Amino acid sequence: MENLKRKRGYKRGYSVALLVGLEDNRAVLWQIFSHVAKLYVTMNLDGKRTDYKALYNFHESIVNALRPALNEGARSIVVASPMKTTYAADFLNHVQKHHAHLIQSKNPDRATFATLVGSADQPHRVAELVKTKEFLELIAETTSHEADHIVYALDKNIYNINGNSAALFSLKEIEDKVYDLKERDNFRTDYLVLTEKYLADAKDKSRLHRLLQIARNMKIETKIVKAETPAGKRISQFGGIVLFTKATKQRAPER
Repeated sequence: MENLKRKRGYKRGYSVALLVGLEDNRAVLWQIFSHVAKLYVTMNLDGKRTDYKALYNFHESIVNALRPALNEGARSIVVASPMKTTYAADFLNHVQKHHAHLIQSKNPDRATFATLVGSADQPHRVAELVKTKEFLELIAETTSHEADHIVYALDKNIYNINGNSAALFSLKEIEDKVYDLKERDNFRTDYLVLTEKYLADAKDKSRLHRLLQIARNMKIETKIVKAETPAGKRISQFGGIVLFTKATKQRAPER
């Protein structure tokens, strides 16, 4: 994360995580990319934190604001709040109580939450926060868990004898598959995973970025992993990129 200011021609890189900065009377959400942090949305608390209904609605507004980013494939969420406050813990308790599906291990759309002490309400504070050892370690841990979950799904479904799963390892085949999709199939989940090294070594990076963008538009789960991680090593065994499909629901019998 080199700079929060996006200069003309400056590439933001790939999505790393979401950062939720909780303050006494507002929440500031940031999209963290490999090169920049981008302000996502700011929400104000309509009332006081001692007002249960006001705090409930505030937490609900944060969850609702996170949903579009989650649908685009962001699965690592770091929640930051100032020292000697319980803002982060209060929000995570709300998620656990009212949105448990977001953190259930069997949910293919689950998110990984982590908490961090610090303020993330202003660009300069976020710039400092994302460089700290604590933040980098949290991101490494959450994204590793996220990638491991995806690779576990790959290994579990790649040799599915029922024919409900499919896997492609050629860039051309993956492009043909993604570009041929007309609409999302609610009975399955598609994953597109590649390593940082594969992206870095690509001769035509614009081709890959176009593929990733269209995949996200089609609600395909996309993930870029470090090649040296366990998940990255597994993906590297397939050439560095893989698209696979996992059946998530049983289709109703045709009549």
